[in-house]
Amino acid sequence: MIGPLRKTRVETERMTLRLPQHGDYRAWVALRESSAAFLQPWEPEWASDHLSRKSFTNRVYWAQRSHGQGTALSLFLTRRPDGALLGAITLDNIRRGPAQSATMGYWIGQAHARQGYMAEAIAALSHHAFRRLDLSRLEAACLEENAASRGLLEKSGFKYEGVAQSYLQIAGRWRNHVLYAMLRSDRRGRV
Repeated sequence: MIGPLRKTRVETERMTLRLPQHGDYRAWVALRESSAAFLQPWEPEWASDHLSRKSFTNRVYWAQRSHGQGTALSLFLTRRPDGALLGAITLDNIRRGPAQSATMGYWIGQAHARQGYMAEAIAALSHHAFRRLDLSRLEAACLEENAASRGLLEKSGFKYEGVAQSYLQIAGRWRNHVLYAMLRSDRRGRV
């Protein structure tokens, strides 16, 4: 178990990263709706009920349950001092034992993109993963043509490791992804 649910907050210079709450529904829907054209080319196809309250409630319960079981840490990025929802970042597939690793994924609302928020969130969550969760390796993947995400990962200290063929279904079709990793003690040098 990672720890008590209400205790998991990661603070950055401008944000609080915290578990989603049922009261976040309206802000989440507004951000996802206003950013749909910006996000959908890079994400799995949205289900017909993607923006429904029931779907969001299931996300909240999944985040709480997987956090409690130590298998994932799904956090919303909220700006201080106004509490505005900016996006989300997740450590998923947390593997213990000899692996001590996890997969990082993230998204940000279009209005908040390219303002350094996600770089700040990645730095804070990476530090949390290595120091508090005692992980050894973080992995991330993005579409080959997603120059913004590739640049963000490289700027954040992730190193390119290769290409995974037909890695995920994005926008309704199987797509290749470039794979990146960050190690707690990385001697591989710069990208």
